[in-house]
Amino acid sequence: MREPLFLKPYFQEKIWGGQKLHDIYGYQIPSAHTGECWAISAHPHGPARVENGPYKGLTLDQVWEKHRAVFGNASGAVFPLLTKILDAKEDLSVQVHPDDAYAKEHEGELGKTECWYVLAAEEGAQMYYGHHAKSKEELAQMIEEEKWDKLLRKIPVKAGDFLYVPAGTIHAIGKGIMVLETQQSSDTTYRLYDFDRIDQTTGKKRELHLEDSINVTNVPHVDPKLEIKTSKQGAKKVTCFVKTDFFAVYKWELTGSATFERGKAPYTLVSVLEGDGQLEVSGRTYELKRGMHFILPNDVTSWTLAGNMMLIASEPGEKA
Repeated sequence: MREPLFLKPYFQEKIWGGQKLHDIYGYQIPSAHTGECWAISAHPHGPARVENGPYKGLTLDQVWEKHRAVFGNASGAVFPLLTKILDAKEDLSVQVHPDDAYAKEHEGELGKTECWYVLAAEEGAQMYYGHHAKSKEELAQMIEEEKWDKLLRKIPVKAGDFLYVPAGTIHAIGKGIMVLETQQSSDTTYRLYDFDRIDQTTGKKRELHLEDSINVTNVPHVDPKLEIKTSKQGAKKVTCFVKTDFFAVYKWELTGSATFERGKAPYTLVSVLEGDGQLEVSGRTYELKRGMHFILPNDVTSWTLAGNMMLIASEPGEKA
């Protein structure tokens, strides 16, 4: 297959969601409390659907299952990555995700290492990222005593920031922040604090998962060391944010026309987040605009982008 797979996202309503997914990207969202756009997803809780080519109408998980050659005959029971855009009108719950081993044993799916590229942030916006406990015992005690101000670590963020969130990291996207999230394809979340909010649909507080949260949290918290590298060649500037066993994530900035060559990865996920332009593959041109998402399959080894755009791209890592 020598053409991109353009995808129609799946949307998730959330207690903390807003309507920026409509206001900024023009998506037809289900309500004014839409928190998540599952843009490139084969997860059963929200699969994206192919909008073009021979697989038009199929969900991404169906293409993965029935047409594995599209992905270079990659191994793995499930498509390993998930790309989202999140709109946090309010704080998300304070949460933590398990690694592969714990998730497989307890949830029957992949673990969840993820990362965020900050698309927008209101003045003074903060992320919850990490904690101050020195031991599991201290962590459990501070949770039991609800010493959230002492336990939780907050960091200021602005548009253009990048955060890597390995499994086991306590975190929450803060109010007024919008991110592009690249993660393992998992929907396992353990909540340890939800600001005592009441879910309007149930009239009750949302469920917490304190035992699992304590079990999987990394103690003490240590910020991962990233070696962010940027290179510029002609009309393109490429920033590599992270390369891990799970995924590699890049920012592509275009001010003109530039050709890209794929490396060893079997396929590439791409989201257009600013501007508009064109994608040329095998002599055919596709119009691109902000809010579009696509996969460059295995048979597409080179492509040309033209225009004034910012895109986030990702590739599966060796463990994916």
